[in-house]
Amino acid sequence: MTSTLAAALCGVGLAAGLLCLWSACWESPPRSAHRLRFLAELEDDLVAAGFPRVSPGQLAAVSSLGALLVWLLGFALTASVPVSACFAAFAAAAPPALVRHRARGREVERRVLWPDAVDHLGSGVRAGMSLPEALAGLAHRGPEGLRPLFAIFEEEYRTTGSFRMALEAFKTASADPVADRIVAALAVTRDVGGTELGTLLRTLSHFLREDARTRSELKARQSWTVTGARLAVGAPWVVLVLLATRSEAAAAYSTPGGMLLLLAGMVVSLAAYRLMKRIGRLPAEPRVLR
Repeated sequence: MTSTLAAALCGVGLAAGLLCLWSACWESPPRSAHRLRFLAELEDDLVAAGFPRVSPGQLAAVSSLGALLVWLLGFALTASVPVSACFAAFAAAAPPALVRHRARGREVERRVLWPDAVDHLGSGVRAGMSLPEALAGLAHRGPEGLRPLFAIFEEEYRTTGSFRMALEAFKTASADPVADRIVAALAVTRDVGGTELGTLLRTLSHFLREDARTRSELKARQSWTVTGARLAVGAPWVVLVLLATRSEAAAAYSTPGGMLLLLAGMVVSLAAYRLMKRIGRLPAEPRVLR
C-alpha cells in the first residue's frame, strides 16, 4: 500500500514538473492583454457592423436586458426557472453574435470592392493627381459601398490638411485589415517617396482579387455543411421549447436531474458549435494597425 502511494505521488510530481517545463516554453500574455484585445476586437466589430457610436458597455447592457426579457417570457410560458435560464443565456449571447455576423458580412462585401478602389486609386495617380486628391476623389467615383469611407478621408483632409490624420480617420472608420494594409502602404509612400507606387497598387489589387475569389469558392463549398451543423445544434432546443409548454415536462426539468441534463446539453451544444466554427473558419487576416 505504501509503495503504491509513493508511486502515485511520484507520478503526480513528474506530471506537474513536465507541465511546468512545457508552460515555461510558451509566453502567455496576461489576462489584462486578453481582455483588452477582446474589447478592441468588439469595438472593431461594432464599427464594421455600422454601429460606431455603440460602446461594448452599451452592447452588454442590451444583452442583459434581452436576457431578462427572455427569462420573464420563458417563465411565463413554462413556469420553469432552469428552462427559462437556458434560453436567457442564449438571448444574452445573441446581440454580440449578430454584431459579429453583420461585421463579417460587410467585410465580405467590401472584400470584393477593395480591388476596384485600388485600381481607381492607381488610375488617379497615373493621371497626375496627388495622392490625397486621388484618395479624396474615390468618395465620388469609387465603388459605391466604399464611398462613405473615402468621404470621411476627404472631410478630414479638408478640415485638417494633414494626410496622416486623414488616413487615421479613414482607418478607424473602416476597421478592416485590407484598409490597414492600404493605409500602411500609402503612409510609407507619402513619407519616404518612391516611384513604385503604381506597381505596388497593381500587385495589391491582384492579390486582393485572388484572395476574394478563393474565399468565395470556399464559402460556397462549405455553406451546406455549416447550415446543417447549425440546424443539428439548434434542433434539440426547438424540441425543448415545445416540450416545456407541457406542465409535466417543465416540472421534470425543474428537478435536480433535469437541471443537470439541461446543463450538460448546453455545454455539449456550445462546445459542438464552437468546434464547428473553428473547423470551418477560414484564416482571418488580423488587424495590425489599430
